[in-house]
Amino acid sequence: MAREIERKFLLKNSEWKKHAFKQTHFAQGYLNDISDASAKSSVRVRLEGDHANMNIKSLEIGLSRDEYEFTIPVEDAKKMLATLTVGPVIEKIRYLVKYGNHTWEIDEFLGDNAGLVVAEVEMETEEDSVALPEWAGQEVTEVARFYNISLSKYPFKDWSEDEKL
Repeated sequence: MAREIERKFLLKNSEWKKHAFKQTHFAQGYLNDISDASAKSSVRVRLEGDHANMNIKSLEIGLSRDEYEFTIPVEDAKKMLATLTVGPVIEKIRYLVKYGNHTWEIDEFLGDNAGLVVAEVEMETEEDSVALPEWAGQEVTEVARFYNISLSKYPFKDWSEDEKL
C-alpha cells in the first residue's frame, strides 16, 4: 500500500524563491463529492506540466494518508478536467526547493486561491526529522481548509482574515 507522509506549512516570506530549482504549472480537479458522508477517498485528475495522472487519496487529515497514483494520457486528463470535475479546477505553480535532507514542494495558488502559498515536505516515516528553514511559518498539517480538496470547495478568496491565519 502506498502511504503519503507529509507536513504542511504557511510561509513567513518569499526567501524560498531564491532557492527554487524547478517550477511546474499544475491544474487539478476532483471527480467525486467528498461532502457525501459515505466518501472514503478523493479522486483527482491532475495536469502536471506535460504529464497527467489520476490520484486516489484516503480522506484523512494529518501527517499520513493512503495514496495511489496512475499515469493517464494528457488528452484524457484535459477532457476530464473540462467535463467531469466537481467544483472548480485548482491551478497553481509548484516550486521545488532543496533544504537539508528534503525537497520542499511550494505551491503558489492561482485563480480563486491566489494569494495562498503552502509548503509541503514529504517524509519517509512519521518519525523522520525535518530541518525547518527560516521561511517556514505556521504548520497547518492538521488544518483541513489548507488541503487542495478543501480549496476546491471553499477557495481562499472566500476566507475571512482569521481563517488565513
